[in-house]
Amino acid sequence: MAKKRRKEPRGAARPRIKNSGYSEGGASETSSILKAWHPLKLSSKSDIDRHLHTLRNRAADEAINTPIGAAAITSSATHAVGTGLTLFPRPKFKQLGISADEARVWIRRTMAEFGMWADSKQCDIYRRNNFYDLQYIAYISYLIDGDAFALFRRKAPDALMPYSLRLQLLEANRISNPLSSGLAVPFNVEMHAPTAGHRIVSGVEIDADGAIAGYWVSNKVPYDRVDTQGPAQWIRVEAFGRETGLPNILQICHDIRADQYRGVPYLAPVIETLKQVSRFTTAELASAIVKSFFSLFFTQTATGGDLNAILGGSFEGDPNAPVVDVGEYALGPGTLNALPSGVDVKSVDASNAQSVFGVFTQELVKQIGAALGQPYEVLMKNFTSSYSASRAALLQAWDEYKMRRVWFARDFCQPVYEVWLAEAIAIGRIEAPGFFDNPTMRRAWSNAEWFGPTMSILDPVKDVTGSNLRVAYGLSTREREAAEMTGSDYEENIEQLAYEQNMMTKLGLEEATKFA
Repeated sequence: MAKKRRKEPRGAARPRIKNSGYSEGGASETSSILKAWHPLKLSSKSDIDRHLHTLRNRAADEAINTPIGAAAITSSATHAVGTGLTLFPRPKFKQLGISADEARVWIRRTMAEFGMWADSKQCDIYRRNNFYDLQYIAYISYLIDGDAFALFRRKAPDALMPYSLRLQLLEANRISNPLSSGLAVPFNVEMHAPTAGHRIVSGVEIDADGAIAGYWVSNKVPYDRVDTQGPAQWIRVEAFGRETGLPNILQICHDIRADQYRGVPYLAPVIETLKQVSRFTTAELASAIVKSFFSLFFTQTATGGDLNAILGGSFEGDPNAPVVDVGEYALGPGTLNALPSGVDVKSVDASNAQSVFGVFTQELVKQIGAALGQPYEVLMKNFTSSYSASRAALLQAWDEYKMRRVWFARDFCQPVYEVWLAEAIAIGRIEAPGFFDNPTMRRAWSNAEWFGPTMSILDPVKDVTGSNLRVAYGLSTREREAAEMTGSDYEENIEQLAYEQNMMTKLGLEEATKFA
């Protein structure tokens, strides 16, 4: 027997669904907190490129004029790049059909040749910095501006430098949309390129598919009032050589959007907070300085009458003059000063009530550090907690530094090495059979690793023990551990150790003396 359906009372309305998904959460239109909040996420050109001019200027100011902003930039540069990433060629010798010993000989030869070029200031078109110093400059520029550029230039070899390759670093604001007037408009994000079907987005020329075809580089920074070169002029630099396929210009950048062509300054997420902390710090410092002064004021008491009564006679001077001559009185231990009748002395309260300054700013700096991937302890160099807490902070920061090191090596160091290696092989200074004939062989010869500064060691015994165990269980190699822990070359280490051991044996030193 079918169940009889209950009839709804006449006039009764069915209950309505009150929420669905995020309708009463983050997407609520009725919440008193959210109903007036209507942000828009548009294209990367609207969200990023449209505001790059302002972001770069503010980020640069924070990096120069605020201690925390400067600490964030320099800490990242010091740990990610430091004195420069060192090349360790890793040719895939099995794929190349050579032995491990032959590969080691090739590696030593390549490192020596690359060192001759990289250690020399002639690798810089301006002859001011070697390759390792250029790394630091490029990394700092990349952090502050969001991206940095390196242009490959050529100069005739000479007796001291057999290579023609030169590098010219360019700051981000020199890559912009060209205008015939010589003045770049900051908000001019996109324009048509001279090449049919191409567009220029913030100085980056792209084809119909969105692939990068070239960059528009100005001869000076637009709006620079000090540079006397006249109006800015732009030249087009093709992204890749037509015959070699090698890059003509490098863009050091890390994208966060799918259709992004220009980078975002490292400090962009924390610019507002950094500025507020800076203003608060300046205000508190000024207040503390003022309150640190011990000031005395001489006042006329209500019972003292006028100046004639105080001074005992007629007064013909300025009625707005000081009550007493302060030069007649002094402050000091055991000092007594007799004041005229009717004159009192009062001091300004010098107590300093900035009791919440440290706690408040510390919490804000913690938020800044979290947003930048640098824990408070590392950002502020404040290791006052336990060993475990300090090491955890270092490990968290080190993950950030290693990640940016890998990005930087991919965008700058490795492409520079590959362009240099192609020239070294072409002029016969390095032999690499099949390099120009087979792209697979070329990739195998060009394979390399880049090592940089090591993580700070809080407890050397524990860190060395961990390193030893990683090697013992096949999780790492002695060469990698030497490079990552001390930045040294394992083969050079053991050769030097063998030499030292041989010397001690010749001098008849005891075994215990060797390790004393």
